[in-house]
Formats: sequence, C-alpha cells, structure tokens
Amino acid sequence: MTSHTAKLSPEQAETLRGILAKRDFETANVPHAVYSFKRPGLTVTWYESGKLLAQGKGTREFVEFTLEPEVLGEATLGYELETQPEQLEPRLGVDESGKGDFFGPLVVAGVYVNEPIARTLHELGVKDSKAITTDKKIATLAKGIRETPGCVHSVVPIGNATYNRLHQNMRNVNKILAWGHARVIENLLSQRHRMEPPPLRAISDQFARNKATVKNALMEEGRQLELVQMHKAESDIAVAAASILARALFVERLAALGREFDLELPKGASSKVDAAGAAFLKKHGMNKLGQAAKLHFRTTQKIQAKPDQAE
Repeated sequence: MTSHTAKLSPEQAETLRGILAKRDFETANVPHAVYSFKRPGLTVTWYESGKLLAQGKGTREFVEFTLEPEVLGEATLGYELETQPEQLEPRLGVDESGKGDFFGPLVVAGVYVNEPIARTLHELGVKDSKAITTDKKIATLAKGIRETPGCVHSVVPIGNATYNRLHQNMRNVNKILAWGHARVIENLLSQRHRMEPPPLRAISDQFARNKATVKNALMEEGRQLELVQMHKAESDIAVAAASILARALFVERLAALGREFDLELPKGASSKVDAAGAAFLKKHGMNKLGQAAKLHFRTTQKIQAKPDQAE
C-alpha cells in the first residue's frame, strides 16, 4: 500500500497538522495544498478541497497507527481478510491492558481464532482497543467476542496486591507481562480440544527487547507452539480481540475499585491521576494504596513527597 486518501473536516485536519508538526516531518510546498509534511517514505498532504493524501511506503503504518486512532477515531484499515490470508489461519492472539495505568490491575487476555471466527470478528468491527474511544463500545465488542461460536478465550487479571508482590520479586514489568502472557497461553492450550483446527502459533506484541522473555516463561504445552512476537501486533485480528477482552475487564475492575474506595480512579498516568492519588492517600493511607495502584510508578513517590500538591 503506497497511497491512501481520506476526507477530513477542518477540525480533523488541524488535529493532524499538530500531530505531524511535533514528529519527525518537514514541511513541503504543494500546489493547492493547505499544508504538506514529508519524511523518508511518506508524504502527507491536506488540500483545500478537504482531501487528505498520504503517499509512500510508510502509508499503511501512518493510516493504521496515526490517522485512524488519533484523528478519525475509528479503524477500518488493517483487517482486510481477503487480502491477508494469514488473518484466517488458526492461531492464538494475546494482549494486555493496564500496563500504563497507575490505578487498576494488569489484565492479560488471549483468544483462539480460525477462519469462521475471524470473519465473525471482522463483521463485529473488532479492532485494536486503543482505537476504540468509549468504554461502552469496548464492553459491547467484548460481549460479541465472548459469544462468537468456537471462540475460545482466557482472561487473567493480575490484581494490584499480586502485581505489587510480583514486581517486588521480579523487579521488572516485562517479566510480569511474560508471566501473564504465558499463563494465558497455557490456559488456552488446556482447552485445545475445543479448537478446530488446532492453533499453529500464538501472536503477541513484542514488549521485551529479548524475545526469549516470554518463551522462558512458558511451560511444556506452550513451548510446543510457535510464538510470534512482533511490534504493533494489534493489526492481527486475534490480538485485537484479546486487547478488547483485556481492556473490558480492566475497565470493570477499575470501576469496582473506585466504588470500593469511594473515589474516582482515572485511567492512565497524568496530573489528574496524581490528584486522585493524593486524595486516595489522604483518605485511606499508604497501606491501602497497594490494593488499588501499581506502587512502582513515579506517581507513588510524587504523592508521598507532596501529598497536598499532587495536582
């Protein structure tokens, strides 16, 4: 794919201009264009007509990971089943949610996909959870995935107390992720009798520099399966489905924690999260914080040092 066109509103175009201006692009002069940015392998131009044109070998990556999630708020590219036959092969997809969130658990999920399942997920509109903007839509898609005939799935939530204990022992987030990915793969393979045909491989995002990190965490069953780790693995519909299941449970667990501690616990890590952390510390104390937050985040030190100024 070396070119792509889309119609942008003026507001969307300005959003994109701001994104490109902050990244490794140079401006270019193009006739009849409001603006044009370029870098090796990609030129992005928005015309007075409202048409956006992306050209170059970096077009697909730009559309999937910048234009659709950050500007359009929807993903339609990347799951064209007929042009990507590997999307129809029997396999496992694994992904996680909560890794970058101070509050809430880490959730790892896995999904088995074959051709009929892949087609059903495609029709449902399954795509990378980061490209889905509302919790309601995440919950709806998760329900659809769980109800898809033959779609074997496993979700492993690592609650905050367990997560903090694992991090204290392992001292490394990637090792916790590897442990979670391995548990999900083993859980799925224990249901191999429900998978027709059996999976050829398991696909996950490459979160560790050393690919052996996950392989070493697998047990006997998992080591018999080909493990494919790649960047931006969410372009695979099995991994995208897993990301939705993981995010759906993360959102549920985060809301439950908010009710338990009678506080709004925001997602992510930001000044809003800092303020919520300071409020949590004041209301419940440090002993309780580890039941709702990931203590190795810098947020912990920040709110401990200046609990009344973490805003």
